[in-house]
Amino acid sequence: MIITKKKDLKDILAALEGKKTVYLFGCDSCAEQCATGGEKEIKEMTAALTERGFEVVGSSIPEETCYRQLVLKDYKHKKEIESADAVVVLACGAGVRTVADVAKESQPVIPALDSTFLATVERVGRFFEGCALCGECVLIDTAGICPHTECPKGLLNGPCGGVADGMCEVDVTSPCAWVRIYNRLKEQGRLHLMKRRKPPKDNSVGVRPRKTLLRGEGSGHEAGHGRKKQ
Repeated sequence: MIITKKKDLKDILAALEGKKTVYLFGCDSCAEQCATGGEKEIKEMTAALTERGFEVVGSSIPEETCYRQLVLKDYKHKKEIESADAVVVLACGAGVRTVADVAKESQPVIPALDSTFLATVERVGRFFEGCALCGECVLIDTAGICPHTECPKGLLNGPCGGVADGMCEVDVTSPCAWVRIYNRLKEQGRLHLMKRRKPPKDNSVGVRPRKTLLRGEGSGHEAGHGRKKQ
């Protein structure tokens, strides 16, 4: 799940300078769960913009705003979108990118949120970073605990010298990721994995923008190749 937080309204207003009519997009998936892009937040943004002299000509909350076909469906059936001077998107960066790719080139698409991290969900309203999307997963050796994500220093071969009573040196309220890895591997009878050295990250696997094509010509996973607008 992608975690988002609201941008300062003044930044959104600055991006809308000179515009009069606005269309809003929310997201009924991640942003809705984060209370940043659901129906309530769309209503709040509508009120905030209306109070400041903008005309909100309509809104949509796709099930997943990062899904191009769902956004295209709205554009085809809601003509007021194309008539708007600008579109404000209450979704993650992927959602903003999707709307921007579907919108006409002359129509500004403004993000209302900042994307912060990819999370595991403990329960409603409790989210914890779980993956850095590094492209070289080491969880096979670390009992499902990601040192790249859960160690503030990103250490891949054991703890630093600052561990105190099993707690992290950087965030003293959190257990050391490597102590947790050690304890879990011990419970699983796999402590020999602690001796397996991990090389430095190969950053070439994460060259952006990345893409995965499961169908058609050039199928596969690639890094560092742009995508033509269609």
